[in-house]
Amino acid sequence: MPTDLPKRILIGRALRSDKLGETLLPKRIALPVFASDALSSVAYAPEEILLTLSVAGASAIHFSWQIGVVVAIVMLAVVASYRQNVHAYPSGGGDYEVATVNHGPAAGLVVAAALMVDYVLTVAVSTTSGVANVVSAVPALRGHETIVSVVVVVLLMGMNLRGVRESGSAFAVPTYAFMIGVIGMVGYGFLRHFVLGQDMPAESSGFHLEATPGNGSLAGFAMVFLLLKSFSSGCAALTGVEAISNGVPAFRKPKSKNAATTLLMMASVAVVMFMGIIWLARLTGVQMAENPAEQLVGAGSGYHQKTALAQISEAVFSNFTPGFYFVAAVTGLILVLAANTAFNGFPVLGSILAQDRYLPRQLHTRGDRLAFSNGIILLAIAAILLIISFDADPNRLIQLYIVGVFVSFNMSQSGMIRHWTRLLRTETDPAERRRMQRSRAINGFGLVMTMAVLIVVLVTKIGHAWIAIAAMVVLFVMMKGIRRHYDRISDELTAAEEPDDVALPTRVHAIVLVSKLHKPALRALAYARLARAHTLEAVTVNVDPDDTAALRREWDERGIEVPLKVLDSPYREITGPVLDYVKNLRRSSPRDVVSVYIPEYVVGHWYEHLLHNQSALRLKGRLLFKPGVMVTSVPWQLESSERRKAQKAWSAPGSVRRGEPRAPKAVKSKDSVRTAGTDTGATDRSKDFSQ
Repeated sequence: MPTDLPKRILIGRALRSDKLGETLLPKRIALPVFASDALSSVAYAPEEILLTLSVAGASAIHFSWQIGVVVAIVMLAVVASYRQNVHAYPSGGGDYEVATVNHGPAAGLVVAAALMVDYVLTVAVSTTSGVANVVSAVPALRGHETIVSVVVVVLLMGMNLRGVRESGSAFAVPTYAFMIGVIGMVGYGFLRHFVLGQDMPAESSGFHLEATPGNGSLAGFAMVFLLLKSFSSGCAALTGVEAISNGVPAFRKPKSKNAATTLLMMASVAVVMFMGIIWLARLTGVQMAENPAEQLVGAGSGYHQKTALAQISEAVFSNFTPGFYFVAAVTGLILVLAANTAFNGFPVLGSILAQDRYLPRQLHTRGDRLAFSNGIILLAIAAILLIISFDADPNRLIQLYIVGVFVSFNMSQSGMIRHWTRLLRTETDPAERRRMQRSRAINGFGLVMTMAVLIVVLVTKIGHAWIAIAAMVVLFVMMKGIRRHYDRISDELTAAEEPDDVALPTRVHAIVLVSKLHKPALRALAYARLARAHTLEAVTVNVDPDDTAALRREWDERGIEVPLKVLDSPYREITGPVLDYVKNLRRSSPRDVVSVYIPEYVVGHWYEHLLHNQSALRLKGRLLFKPGVMVTSVPWQLESSERRKAQKAWSAPGSVRRGEPRAPKAVKSKDSVRTAGTDTGATDRSKDFSQ
């Protein structure tokens, strides 16, 4: 069986690099891939508005539609602004590239940190919200939300490791089903109310919503503050809008045009669904409360509050039960799959940051399926830790939300204003100037909107938002440190402008570490002699005097010409004496290079590594930090390794099957070493460098 069979089953066969063009997305697939987060936000954003307003009781609920209208206006303004972004910066850097080019690297890092925090929160919030909606329809899952959420994140990670196109195709049906379900629910509710004249009371409409203690008569500044807080909560509907500008390279050509069209499609559908849900919430009389036991009079202590969307769909489809279960199913599914937006945006951003040396370079590498696998895995781990830390409670996680995305919104829009202003200084064509001025006006309006929202969010949510802000600061400092490290290494490794012989060592002093004269040691000696160093000697550590004396006798009897050096070790320690000896050689001849040859066993099973090569690993780890020291491992294949290799050859395509003539038996490893004398069998001892 091929060793990579489990990997192939999980993520599929590896794709060639020249197949990258086949993974690009048409608009019909790009919409569910990049817009599922923004579309799914309408499932919980109206609920957040109702929950915030519930603090003041029933008297404040009627403000929900006005707040919804303002949120919709902000969303349209932001989408219009990002349509300018995708045309001006189609390379996929999105807000990070816009801020870096127009405000400098520090501003770009601020945006990058904000987006990374937002992406992690997107996975956590979307997953836990989806699970909460499923629990509303399937009460048997109540109490297992954390486990279910973690399992869902792992499944999403696996799907995305298979590649962007495959994950997009898998998520297209649920996304479109959610759009059909919600828009169909709004249309059916419109029909029942205005055409058939039927009432559609929600299950909580018969309860009386009271204000929380101490907030029964909010007035003046307190009411304004509450409305602003409700508005900031509703702005969760805008999360995910920036994902398309970050994913422009994944679109088919013409990339910018297709991305801009997808943005417009997403905004149109999202606004219709968002306002439709708010209208149905008022029509059905949904009552949402942060503390249902105290605020919902008549509900009773055993009442379990369902999500707002679940109550609305249950009321609208009261005479058509399959409709309720369809909406509940696709809502839970789309909320979970909305995390896919982050799984597509975070790895691309991580790759760009890694290319700019702000993150480890491994994040810039594509995996077998041409996806940025390391970024996908890193995002999943961060989201799982967040879900566990907050007990999979979407209401607590949402409080951390929005800050990061609106920081990036503001930096992006201000950067675009500088971009258009810079181009206008040199542009002379009147038609082109009018286009640029129109684009700058759109970005200016977007900046005013997003700046107002950010101020409101910081004022009303600072009690929770500080966690997200702290995470952004930590990421910013970390990325600056990584860049300094890479820059320092680059400067250190840059070849100096001097003659080549200055960089070369004057001599090479070779050392072969020997514990006994077994086959691995003889192979290491033979290999070291072939390297033709200036000086060559064997070195052993005197841990047991009797063993050392036996080794000396056998060395003389075999007539080995390489001198044997014995290092004393009164405390029976191996690594220290070897390190000290190498250090003394370097001190006596600083221009010399010391080449250390270490015999090692090659085993056939992972658990055999625990029994061998431990001393060698410790020595190599310590010698790597010694300047002017080269370490060479000389492998000796044990029989278990040979059997493992034969098993792989037997299971490979084209191998000899039962009943077919067999090939001659392979030559044993000992024939590859030819030295004076006969080989002796190996016996395990504690000072064996292969142990």
